[in-house]
Amino acid sequence: MSTGCDLLIAGGGPAGLATALHAAHAGFDVVVAEPRQAPIDKACGEGLMPGAVRALRALGLTVPGHPIFGIRYVQGPHRVQAAFRRDPGLGVRRTSLHTALHQAVVEAGVPVLPVRVGEVHQDAAGVTAAGTGLRARWLVAADGLHSPVRRSLGLGVKTCRAPRYGLRRHYAVPPRSPYVEVHWGRCGEAYVTPLGPRLVGVALLTAQRAPFSAQLAALPELADRFPPEAACTPVRGAGPLRQKVRTRVHGRVLLVGDAAGYIDALTGEGISLALVGARALVDNLRRGTPGGYEAAWHRATRRYRLLTECLVWAGQRPALARRITPAAQLLPGVFTAAVNTLA
Repeated sequence: MSTGCDLLIAGGGPAGLATALHAAHAGFDVVVAEPRQAPIDKACGEGLMPGAVRALRALGLTVPGHPIFGIRYVQGPHRVQAAFRRDPGLGVRRTSLHTALHQAVVEAGVPVLPVRVGEVHQDAAGVTAAGTGLRARWLVAADGLHSPVRRSLGLGVKTCRAPRYGLRRHYAVPPRSPYVEVHWGRCGEAYVTPLGPRLVGVALLTAQRAPFSAQLAALPELADRFPPEAACTPVRGAGPLRQKVRTRVHGRVLLVGDAAGYIDALTGEGISLALVGARALVDNLRRGTPGGYEAAWHRATRRYRLLTECLVWAGQRPALARRITPAAQLLPGVFTAAVNTLA
C-alpha cells in the first residue's frame, strides 16, 4: 500500500475528521488513517457547548441531539445555574457525533484507511508513517489522549499532578432538566447530560480508582435517580486525563485535539477545542504558516486552560472544594459570565 498526499491524518475521531473536512474544503488532498470501525465510542460527557454546535454548523453538519440551555452546579444543599445567552448547546451521543462527521468526510471524497499510524519519519519534503506505506507532505496527529505519534516523537511532558480519570454510563430515564448538571462530591465531580427523551448520560471525573457504582454511591442523590437496573450501556473509562505537550508543531508533524495536550474534562470543552484546533491548523497550512499554528492553539485555548486549571486546583483542596458552588451561588453574575465565556 502506498500513497502520496498533502495531508495524512492519524486518527479518525472528531478532531481528525474535522481536520479532514476543513482540509478538503480548502482544496488539500487528504487521507485519514483509522483502524477502528465507525462509529467510534468513547468515555466522555457528551455535552456540546454552543461554540461546538456553531462550529459543526460551519462545517455543514446538523447532529441529532437534545438541546442544552445551560449549566447547573449542585453541591449538597447549594444550587446555582447559568443559562447560555446566545444559542443552546446539545447533548449528543458520541456515536451519533462520530457518524455525522465520518459520513461528511466520506461524502467529501476523503479516503479513510483501516491502518494504524504509530512511528513516523520525516524529512525536508514530507512524512512517512512507518510500516504503512503512507507518505504525505504533512502529518496531523489526531490520535487521542495517549497519542502514539506524540509518544514516538518524544513530545510528551511528565506531570507530577495526581492523575484523574473519566467514567461514563447511560441510563434509560427521562432528563430532569435541559441543563447539564455538575454535582460536586468529596472525591470528584459527576456530570448529568440530557441526551434524549428517555436517555441520560452520567460521567464521573475522579482521582479515585474505584468502580463506577461505588463512586456513584458516594453521591446519594444521583444514586437514587440512576439505579443499576436503569443502566442501558456498560461503563466506559478514559485517563489519565492530564497530558502535557512540549509543542504542537514538530517539523512536518502537527498535533490536534486531545493529542495536542489536555488538562481535564471539568469544563466540558473537549469537542469545542478539537473543532477550533482543526480549523486553526488547516488555516495555517493554507496560508503557508504552519509554525503559526502553535500560537493560534495557545490563543484559542487560553481561557479553557486558565479556568480549568483553577477549578481542578481548587477541587483537589477540600477546604476550597466545598466552597465552589456556594461561591458561585453568592456571585451568580460571575458564574454566568464564566459559563458564557466558555460557551
